[in-house]
Amino acid sequence: MTRLLYELTESFRIAFAQIRANKMRSALTALGVIIGIVAVTLMGTAIRGIDIGFERSLAMLGDDVLYVQKWPWHNVEDWWNYQNRPPLLIDQCEELNRIIAATPNSLLEVAVPMAQRGSAVKVGENQVSGVAIFGTTAQYSRLMSVDFQEGRFFNETESTSGRQVCVLGADVGEALFPSRSALDQTVLIKGQPFTVIGVLAKQGSFLGLFSFDAQVLMPINAFRKYYGIRNGGTSLRVKVTDKTRLIEASDELIGAMRRVRGQLPGDRDNFSINQQQAFKEQLDPVKSMIALAGLFITGLSLFVGAIGIMNITFVSVKERTKEIGTRKALGARRRTILLQFLIEAVSICLIGGFVGLSFTYTICLILEHNVPSLPVEFSANLVVVSMAVSVITGILSGFMPAWGASRLDPVVALRYE
Repeated sequence: MTRLLYELTESFRIAFAQIRANKMRSALTALGVIIGIVAVTLMGTAIRGIDIGFERSLAMLGDDVLYVQKWPWHNVEDWWNYQNRPPLLIDQCEELNRIIAATPNSLLEVAVPMAQRGSAVKVGENQVSGVAIFGTTAQYSRLMSVDFQEGRFFNETESTSGRQVCVLGADVGEALFPSRSALDQTVLIKGQPFTVIGVLAKQGSFLGLFSFDAQVLMPINAFRKYYGIRNGGTSLRVKVTDKTRLIEASDELIGAMRRVRGQLPGDRDNFSINQQQAFKEQLDPVKSMIALAGLFITGLSLFVGAIGIMNITFVSVKERTKEIGTRKALGARRRTILLQFLIEAVSICLIGGFVGLSFTYTICLILEHNVPSLPVEFSANLVVVSMAVSVITGILSGFMPAWGASRLDPVVALRYE
């Protein structure tokens, strides 16, 4: 054991002495590994970033909310069946809440209607276009997971009477009132005056497709007065009491909705229950494609780097053939020679791995500073994986030359010119 430790220590000393003596050659040799490690870590960071961004987006939607809608959140084949479904009505939401209240130990807490249109919001010369206008009830505040930057949500009286009050998303409030508070100010929505009673805190966007900060919430009766409720334009959001039992809650909701819609036992559901799992199922193939592409690029880079290291190790063996012969003549074992060249190859790979990690970490810091909306996380797992990949690459690429060196005949090696 002591002899092995001595051989390892001596092999590392010789390896780093050779690397110092041939700095340029070692750097160029490690370049392929550096590129490969950068590819590995950037791929891992990208996939992790997608996961983080997706989880944040789902948290904004509410991980304890079920969505009752006319259309499902996936591709449909029987298009006409969904098109001919009767629309969801606000009165049906009230009936659903009565059923929930009358059900003992219900997994459903409250149902809230939601209607949506796109419109412009204006104050004087300032205007924000493409804003999502939502009509809902005061119960929506029980579903919200976002805080208020200032103000409050509309109450039951304002909701029932259809008072012209509204709550602005953060971007809308900032654009319309850049240098003053938006509270108690009047904005024009579809040419009608609405009093601002609250501004939501910054939330971000959902997968970069929809900004939660570019929305306005108003009482659904005020929404109905100026926009109307078009066919299929209403959906229901149902809060679940226990988010770990979403499947059971979904089954309960299906039964309750069938009662509300007056469907007979043999009838096909004329509504869809949507939840976050549908988004996850659609995202998984995208993540798999990114991972496969990343693995191909990474594997190609590391393969090129491994060939370079193998080639340089073969050259190093040829250059030091007499040295190998001398050491073997003085009693060096095959294992000692094998370790010497193997550790030299692994050391170059480890240096390349460290430099590659440094590049990736720098890139992550730059992205985090300049693009804060992009979720970037440089995890400790990436460091471990990268170092492991570096060591494996060094062993695989350096083994053949090292094995050849350990098998040299000392007499032939000493006569080598």
